[in-house]
Amino acid sequence: MNQTLDQERAAHSWGIVQNVKRELAPQDQKKFGGQAKKLPIRIMSAGLGSSLAFLEAKKYAPKLLDALSEWTKKKMPGADAQMPLLARIMKNDANFLRRATDETLAYLQWLNRFAEAEGITEDNDNTN
Repeated sequence: MNQTLDQERAAHSWGIVQNVKRELAPQDQKKFGGQAKKLPIRIMSAGLGSSLAFLEAKKYAPKLLDALSEWTKKKMPGADAQMPLLARIMKNDANFLRRATDETLAYLQWLNRFAEAEGITEDNDNTN
């Protein structure tokens, strides 16, 4: 059975949300969901690289960074696919950045839907 790309995004993001619920404490689950919800807006305003660097610097939601790296590794393979997404962005050209941005935004739609459905988003978020 062949799945569409959207079905693959949905399946992967569902697995990530289930892992977060299983592995993280409730407050860390909420931080994951809150940061995932904010990330598309950050990407649109500051760019993918800057947004990922912000999450990395603040140590916000490392599982979110891991999930995005894992997904883009799967969908955008290459010699540097084992590197985190942020490192791949810095290493590659503008075409890679555009493709990674588009794929990340599409993936985050599913991730955010499932995070909200599973109740792991922050209602009143006081983090940046």
